[in-house]
Amino acid sequence: MSQAVDTCWIEIAPGFTGLLALPPAGHGPGLVLWQEIFGVNAHIQAVAAQYALDGFVVLAPDVFWRQAPCVQLGYEGADRAQALALMQGYGADDALADIAAGVAALRSRPEVGGRKVGSFGYCMGGRLAFLTAATTEVDAAVAFYGGGIHGQLERAPAIRCPLQFHYAGHDDHIPPEAVARVQAALPQAEVHVYPGAMHGFNCWARASYHAPSAALAHGRSLAFLAQALFAAP
Repeated sequence: MSQAVDTCWIEIAPGFTGLLALPPAGHGPGLVLWQEIFGVNAHIQAVAAQYALDGFVVLAPDVFWRQAPCVQLGYEGADRAQALALMQGYGADDALADIAAGVAALRSRPEVGGRKVGSFGYCMGGRLAFLTAATTEVDAAVAFYGGGIHGQLERAPAIRCPLQFHYAGHDDHIPPEAVARVQAALPQAEVHVYPGAMHGFNCWARASYHAPSAALAHGRSLAFLAQALFAAP
């Protein structure tokens, strides 16, 4: 029996690749999935397949392609140290270039075919999803525990699309004051805080995985994205 979701690596720009996951129908609205600092690893690949099963054409760009192409890292020890170094070496101009290229590549896919396109991501990828909303014409954006968004809120007035944020109630990286700043700058956004969760609660490979929060956040994200993206352009 064939797999319900077909995946392959595609070229976004010269040297810049990403994982493409197609829904069972073979077409649908697009979602750009921005990785955590650990690369397009098993978790991100599984998330791409998860949302493809939900009907979206998902593209997960490999944003560390300049430093360590196709790197896939774990969450502890030397892998974590490498991930942090890669994040620190990922410049703002490179991120904006990757955002523009990733969105353009997904919009050009025949499987998307002029349908709407959204953006979502986790941790560093949550910040990239926010920046995607601020710098491109995506139709919706979802950020899971996006670190550093509260430090880039000068971009908030440029955002025209619907936004949804998911935050852990106990996050050593994103204090409640940071969440409050995001809410104040983006009062139109949908913000959810999960009291029993810690940073990284969506990732089943991490010690901080919290299944009740992950399931609730997935359901909320699907409802939000379905409303924003499945409607006719």
